[in-house]
Amino acid sequence: MKVAVIQLSYGDKESLAGRTARVVELVRAQRGHDLVVLPELWSAGGFDYRAWPEREQRVDGEVTAALAEAARETGCVLHTGSLVERPGDETGPDGHGVWNTSVVLDPSGEICATYRKIHRFGFGNGEPRLMEAGTELVVVDLPAPADGLRVGLSTCYDLRFPELYRAQVDRGAQVFVVPAAWPAARVEHWRVLARARAIENQAYVIAGNTAGTHAGTPMGGFSAVVDPRGEVLAEAGTDEEVLSVEIDPEAVLSWRESFPVLADRRL
Repeated sequence: MKVAVIQLSYGDKESLAGRTARVVELVRAQRGHDLVVLPELWSAGGFDYRAWPEREQRVDGEVTAALAEAARETGCVLHTGSLVERPGDETGPDGHGVWNTSVVLDPSGEICATYRKIHRFGFGNGEPRLMEAGTELVVVDLPAPADGLRVGLSTCYDLRFPELYRAQVDRGAQVFVVPAAWPAARVEHWRVLARARAIENQAYVIAGNTAGTHAGTPMGGFSAVVDPRGEVLAEAGTDEEVLSVEIDPEAVLSWRESFPVLADRRL
């Protein structure tokens, strides 16, 4: 199964329309891949909090519609990263009415999964002051051409919370897809945690980060695909880059059978 991870680089001067058009072309260029993954909040700016109100979207809004067309043309399952979602008919318990939401599209451009980020980054500021926390664990069987993958969805800061991934394994996850806007200041944490989640759960980790600098924050890059043994199959640098990796869903089952760590859990 062929996976493309698009490590997008962007700055503050690029318009939403311009960035969306550029991302659509990057997705179109991945024809032949079964699964394509974009980074977190690329349409809104991961740390560009002031711009979020003018870049809010519905899950089926303009950004998703543009990407749906690209998914249809490319024939891939497309994880669109995440967007600032304002559904318009919900406020949430904190009264914000806004979520950090991932959208997955099938090859016909239809939405086949969504995930609202559970762990909000900011220690009381940033996302917690502006967004609702997601509450639903999402594990999904991807459609063809990525069929055979049972995928757990998470986003960026979620990577620091191993109990989320263990719960996804309990629901059958073989692969974790983690779009992110992880800053350069803590990029070594990102690299270590991606491998840790793969090793401890004997699962693939497809970790797609952001490059560039926006809102004064240099982004970390180093997107990676890690196999169930913790081996890094491919890793990006710090600039815009596309990783193209072949993964084998059977490798998860094989490794779990030959080295059955998960069977020895006691808690």
